[in-house]
Amino acid sequence: MIFALIGSIFFGLIVIFYLLLVFGVPLGEYAMGGQQKILSGKNRVAVTLAIILQIFGIFALLQAGGLIASVFSYGIIKISCYVFAIYLSINVVMNIFSKSHKERWMMTPLSFIIAVCYWGVISEM
Repeated sequence: MIFALIGSIFFGLIVIFYLLLVFGVPLGEYAMGGQQKILSGKNRVAVTLAIILQIFGIFALLQAGGLIASVFSYGIIKISCYVFAIYLSINVVMNIFSKSHKERWMMTPLSFIIAVCYWGVISEM
């Protein structure tokens, strides 16, 4: 349960950060390779899609941890948790090698913490 709570809080912080990016706040150096201070329209669309997936990921994590009532079947939640755990584990490695110093030092630890939380929830399922 603690993994689900911690992971959903940190994932929620990333959703808020991504919302700021979508609305043009100049924080692009912390995301998507840090190539743009203010994200272009194309990148804002990509970030918007990521937000939708991340919100689903938060619900999957909370449901898997038993913190909210079941909305999706156990199988869908388990597969979703594996997908997010694997994706975030790969994302940690990608962030380590980011050209953006800011992204490397901010997003790598966040992705790592959330990935560990997904793996922890999976181990408790």
